Amino acid sequence: MRLERVWVIYRAESQLAQKEARQCAAELQGHGIQVVTAMSGARVNPFPGLLANEDSMPDLAVVLGGDGTVLGAARHLAVHDIPILSINVGGHLGFLTHDKRVLQGDEIWQRLLNDQFAIERRLMLQAMVDRRSAEERADSPALLQQPDVEDDEEHHWALNDFYLRAYRDEISPTCTLELEIDGEVVDQVRGDGLILSTPTGSTGYALAAGGPILHPGIEAMVVAPICPMSLSSRTLVVPPRARLVIWPLGDADHRIKLWKDGVGCTVMEPGECCVVQQARHHALMVVLNQSPSYYRTLAHKLHWAGSLTASQPSPN
Repeated sequence: MRLERVWVIYRAESQLAQKEARQCAAELQGHGIQVVTAMSGARVNPFPGLLANEDSMPDLAVVLGGDGTVLGAARHLAVHDIPILSINVGGHLGFLTHDKRVLQGDEIWQRLLNDQFAIERRLMLQAMVDRRSAEERADSPALLQQPDVEDDEEHHWALNDFYLRAYRDEISPTCTLELEIDGEVVDQVRGDGLILSTPTGSTGYALAAGGPILHPGIEAMVVAPICPMSLSSRTLVVPPRARLVIWPLGDADHRIKLWKDGVGCTVMEPGECCVVQQARHHALMVVLNQSPSYYRTLAHKLHWAGSLTASQPSPN
């Protein structure tokens, strides 16, 4: 891998991540690599500033934190085809990250320079909010396509999931959402909301809502109702090229909030809709392990019973 410029993104409010970011920057600079460090978190978004200059795009982004830090980086960097090396420093679950022990010594940078790694492509979703009136839709049925960059509040991307829930729980904790797939109305989901997940996000909120676990090598979308009030509203797995349209139903005060990867996006009203599709780009995740086991990761992170390293039972 050519490494002339690297961004080191570290988790906000983590002294350990900040310390490791300084160490990484020093080691990379020792290899003659230009380094920019930046803090990222729920209240700190460094990416608009970093991405403002197209001539200063990095060859690699090193992300130090947990899955939330990685998701935030992927939403901004994937469209620019910037590979992400994620390391769990100061994070929690760490489904998307390498163990921080890979940072011991500077062998990791030599491996990257010698192309001793793989790139894993992770499916991402795009959401577009359509606020046009019925008359405007009749005059121009096609919704504007996604721009090359996220330059307005109506276009959003997610590596894990989008979900829609009632905006104000004190008015009503439940909502009614009409689900349309490829132009056909499939269901009117009444309950706490609806999750639209990638395979990467299938081990998150969608799993908690009763959805299946999808291997990241499978390109598909999970549609999971959240606590539906009807047993007929079931989880669906749909092809990656499916076009999903979600319509909030009800009175004007029953507004719906759209979330991306657990971060609030925007608020929708009845009469407006949200169109969710596979994004044109993938998140490019650097994988250092020669033979990573997704199933072993599941067993470890989800605390499955038993142990994959336990000795086999005696044949007697």
